Amino acid sequence: MNLHAIRAIYLFEMARTWRTLLQSIVSPVISTALYFVVFGSAIGSRIAEVDGVSYGAFIVPGLVMLSLLTQSVSNASFGIYFPKFTGTIYELLSAPISFYEIVIAYVGAAASKSIILGLIILATAGLFVPLHIEHPVWMTVFLVLTAVTFSLLGFIIGIWADGFEKLQVVPLLVITPLTFLGGSFYSIHMLPPAWQTVTLFNPVVYLVSGFRWSFYGQADVSVATSLVMAMVFLVVCMLVVRWMFATGYKLKN
Repeated sequence: MNLHAIRAIYLFEMARTWRTLLQSIVSPVISTALYFVVFGSAIGSRIAEVDGVSYGAFIVPGLVMLSLLTQSVSNASFGIYFPKFTGTIYELLSAPISFYEIVIAYVGAAASKSIILGLIILATAGLFVPLHIEHPVWMTVFLVLTAVTFSLLGFIIGIWADGFEKLQVVPLLVITPLTFLGGSFYSIHMLPPAWQTVTLFNPVVYLVSGFRWSFYGQADVSVATSLVMAMVFLVVCMLVVRWMFATGYKLKN
């Protein structure tokens, strides 16, 4: 494995984050703080508790997941799209580096950014509500697994997109709505039975549920199911990326 190449790409991508610190870190943290003000104060004053947890604390895992999903997709998609846009992707493809190493570097950098942001948001949440993490190891597992999986999805979107507009379509019209409808701000048990069944087709439900369980020991679906679904999504994304490089889909044209 070409560790020097992986390190070079990884450090380059991470350096881009520090150059755009306001957009990459500050803006998502401020947005999350506003969610706490609006949902925690306005709605929290009407909903005292959800499953024995104060509403302000209940929405913390959902808010972290909301930022983690959107930022993972955004970071990875822009990271691979810009080399395509500028034409430097051909230099990368002709270099003595395998597609595994390219994916590890780009996805690793995007996931690292998202995890750092998620931890900052978690620390910010602690300023608003008292936090208790019942299973810190599993919290870390779900955090890393989600960041890597959706960074892979963003990598796929970045290869697929042939314009800046397409980079925004999936996060704006798919990821964000699925996150809002995936139990980020409510328990799916609060929904009518028919809608509970429909919600189970939303993959984000399993991620939010598993992540929330690591905090409070309560979940909308079983933790084992959440973990299996996350792993299945990860494997599917890996297979799609492998197919894209094997066929040169939108990479060699």
